[in-house]
Amino acid sequence: MRAERVVGPAFFLEPMELSPQEMTAEIQRRVAALGYELVDLRRRAMRNRVALQIRVDRPEASPGHGITVDECAAVSRALESWLDESQVLGLRYVLEVSSPGIERPVRWREHWERFTGRDVNVRLPGRGRLRARIVAVRRVNEMDEIVLRPENGTGEITVPLEDARDATLVVDWSAIDWSSADTADGRRVKEKS
Repeated sequence: MRAERVVGPAFFLEPMELSPQEMTAEIQRRVAALGYELVDLRRRAMRNRVALQIRVDRPEASPGHGITVDECAAVSRALESWLDESQVLGLRYVLEVSSPGIERPVRWREHWERFTGRDVNVRLPGRGRLRARIVAVRRVNEMDEIVLRPENGTGEITVPLEDARDATLVVDWSAIDWSSADTADGRRVKEKS
């Protein structure tokens, strides 16, 4: 006897299976199509579902001129539609879309390149958490490396990009005037000239 596969409504379709890299690339593409930038993506398993935490921003945002709550909601609605249809996370999931905040994550090569010359707080194997200036990003033998100058003045260190964990930009609080621009949580912020 020959079995026939019947495809019904979207909720009966088999879920897509994507690797973490494919999932990141697909979400980056979808967020970019909405005019925003994917800043960070974290996936964690919960008891009966998956939680997907996404941080998005405007591509050239500066402190105090980032994404709003309404923009985060629009991105969330667009991603929910795709996640529901594709079932890439299954039928039960939690989606959190938010601003990267003022201490923006520095996660992917393009972030490290964009913020060359800025200070970051970063966790490195064998060194723990340190504050350092991003000096350069380069590709050596098919591997991305970052050159950092720790604030303690020990010279420059070169580490594989994949070893840099939990990196965030260091905020220059003296350059921020908290009185004039909107933030996602409703505060007004303005960067000093």
